[in-house]
Amino acid sequence: MVETDVSNSCLTTLRILRVSLVDELEGHINSLLDVLVSREVFTRDDREVVLCQLGPRARVRKVLDIVECKGEEAAQVFLSARSHQHSKEGSTDQPQSIEYNKVKQKHKDVLRRRSESMLFYNTRHGEKILFSEHYVNLLLVDGHQGLEIKRHEVLTFGQKRLSLQQKSAVSRNISPAELFSSANGVRPVKKVLVTGVAGIGKTILVQKMLFDYGRNNDHLAFDFIIHMTFRDLNLIDKPTNFRELVLRKNRHLAKVLDNILANDSKLLIILDGFDEFRHYRSCDVDIFVTEPDEDAEVKEVFGSLMLGELLPNASVMLTSRPAAINHIPVGCIDRFVLITGFSLAEVQDFFLRYFQDSVLAERMFTVVSANELMLTLCYIPAFCYIVCCILKESKDLSGESPKTMTDIYVQYLVALLRSHTQTRAETFLQDQKTGTIQQLSDIVLKLGRLAFYKLMEHQTLFYTSDRDVEALEGSSLVSTFLDKTVAQEPGCTEEVFSFAHLTVQEFFAALYCAVTDQTLPDALQTSGEATNNGHLDLFNRFLCGILSERNATFLSRQVGLCCTKEKVETYREKIITELKMLCENGAHVLNCLHCLFEQQDSSLAAAVQPRTLRVNVSDETLSQMDYNAIKYFLNLTKGKISELDLTGTGVSCDALRDIQPLLLRCENLWLGENTLTMESVQVIADVLRVSETITHLGLGWTNIGDDEILTLSSAIRVKKELQELWMEGNRVSYRGLLSFSDLTPEPLKRVVAIWNDLEGSGAVEVCAQESITVDFTDDDMWEAWGQWVFRRCEVSSNEKLVMVLPKVCNISAPCLEAQWAKTFYNQLAQLIKSRIEACTEDDMCKKLRKFDSILNL
Repeated sequence: MVETDVSNSCLTTLRILRVSLVDELEGHINSLLDVLVSREVFTRDDREVVLCQLGPRARVRKVLDIVECKGEEAAQVFLSARSHQHSKEGSTDQPQSIEYNKVKQKHKDVLRRRSESMLFYNTRHGEKILFSEHYVNLLLVDGHQGLEIKRHEVLTFGQKRLSLQQKSAVSRNISPAELFSSANGVRPVKKVLVTGVAGIGKTILVQKMLFDYGRNNDHLAFDFIIHMTFRDLNLIDKPTNFRELVLRKNRHLAKVLDNILANDSKLLIILDGFDEFRHYRSCDVDIFVTEPDEDAEVKEVFGSLMLGELLPNASVMLTSRPAAINHIPVGCIDRFVLITGFSLAEVQDFFLRYFQDSVLAERMFTVVSANELMLTLCYIPAFCYIVCCILKESKDLSGESPKTMTDIYVQYLVALLRSHTQTRAETFLQDQKTGTIQQLSDIVLKLGRLAFYKLMEHQTLFYTSDRDVEALEGSSLVSTFLDKTVAQEPGCTEEVFSFAHLTVQEFFAALYCAVTDQTLPDALQTSGEATNNGHLDLFNRFLCGILSERNATFLSRQVGLCCTKEKVETYREKIITELKMLCENGAHVLNCLHCLFEQQDSSLAAAVQPRTLRVNVSDETLSQMDYNAIKYFLNLTKGKISELDLTGTGVSCDALRDIQPLLLRCENLWLGENTLTMESVQVIADVLRVSETITHLGLGWTNIGDDEILTLSSAIRVKKELQELWMEGNRVSYRGLLSFSDLTPEPLKRVVAIWNDLEGSGAVEVCAQESITVDFTDDDMWEAWGQWVFRRCEVSSNEKLVMVLPKVCNISAPCLEAQWAKTFYNQLAQLIKSRIEACTEDDMCKKLRKFDSILNL
């Protein structure tokens, strides 16, 4: 019979304490369950029902449910067993505490020894570089900063670095010690995802945390830190459990591991290099483990840990490159952190620590500061190291300063080869006498073959079992370019190799493709911008640069690697054909412009000569390197520029001033979806006052208002060449539009001002102007315009989409009568629904749902 009288004290106590009991008992529910069975309060069937629950917390809840159903007597026995267990634990607390703290200190000593040396990519054997003397602070931005994988991740990062670091100065810039501190104090931070492009310092950040923990910096507030790398986890090809994973490299924890795992709220687990995990594409598992001793596949143990099924109170830090984060179950992440690399001060600090001489470091930094390309690359720590290597060997760039990415990497290759041969001069002489020395060029080719085939397979890690790695065995040159780590598995030790940086692998892959008869990857065989999600962007640029006459000659002289004249000519012709086609079609052309820039051959641009010169670089946040490539091409062409599309490029006032001579040659100039300040509008106005070619100007969604419009209308009056002005989605009122009254219908045949702040007086006067459009009409042009706007919405991020939707969704009833409008808003509603389904951020979901409800009215 079920007891229901709430006056019974034991049942009442159970109900009152239910929430705290779940927290209290999850660490030893199994032993308590054994006691309840031995006292015959629970049957074996009850025990099986409890054990079928997923996770210790669920098991505690099920025990409490069963006890309540069994009544007062069962509740009394349960509380008695709980008290007995407490007293039993209390009697052993002191010796356990002594042993626990003893092992904790030993673990700190172990991690301190493991992290006290910093391994630079080509550190010589026996060379020890102290972490404390060479660590340079990294800038960490708090928040979900998604890097869209439209282009190569390093290039994408280069575009966004400045804006991210500027935002961090006024928003939330955090230190490593604050990673698990709640920003608002409301929600505890248990799972942290740290992202950043290759070479930005993710592993260095991990080493910093281990180093601080080992030196008893208690600001981390964890008793134990367990560090695992996915390079090690890749070696496990059979079922395992979390306990075994911990003990593989931490045997000294065996005595107190049960206590460590039971006290998981004081445990931090660091998992480094998710993008290197062999199973990273299949980690969203539906098979979970809930106990540290439960065997499963590695990816299932990892998935259970991230989703809180295993060790739910433990803190977890996961690092990954942006390319892999789509495969992480991000719904369980409490904090997203992006490493934004060095600031200018940190670059200077790095130079000082690298050269260990303040005068020399200052001189080298001055050299780099004069080279815009090299300085830009130095914001990424691994690039900074590469640049320092070049400077060290070339004695401050006494020769020609590098102009392109390929120039830098060619000099890097030559600098390290020179360093290698000088350091091992005696060994080389001995080897040459015995005839066993392999030519440097042969080794470089073997490295290139390894780099090429692994790049095509999206692999950055190479194991000794790989055939191409075996071919390099015995070469002392390998350690100069490859970073080696030793991955250990009980009964098995395997060396794992990777290039010093992802871009170094891409350079070697391009070098191999350039000097052998290796055919181009399929993604680059077709004409036009390659549809490879940016995977081969930099490879393609390196290939173009290596096949330029100047670099081909330099490599032949310095390294003994020769590109065939036929291959050089074939690639030159390819660039000319592609660029001509893209310019005539108005297709996206930025990657092709970079390939031309890498060649540094003015005759190539002269050979393009398209019938119409249309340059479309839209929807890419442009970096200074991008502007350099654009200017390089257009300065080598003559005559009018039919169209320059800078839509959604984040163009700034300084950038507009920089390219102002080119703007004067434009017939159609599209600057929409960029936030334009009054200073930016002044630059555009200066162009309108002088240009005799510009006829169409697009300024939609640029946040301009009446003051900016008055500036533009005054400029248009000077030359009176502009025929169409598109400025939809801005802050313009009727007062601003009235400034065009004497400019319509000549020269302005059309002014499109829909979705502006058109309220109040002035409506009658403006509407009398047929050339000024403030609302939709039956004109056939709107159907094509609606398709264009929808495509803009499709390529926009959620952040950008919610900025434009307030005006787009401000629908009037007459507007919806047109068939094109019905189609447009139906498509938009479906797009918003799909974005909501894929969105993992609560605040963004709320914003999108607001517009979903508006469109469903």
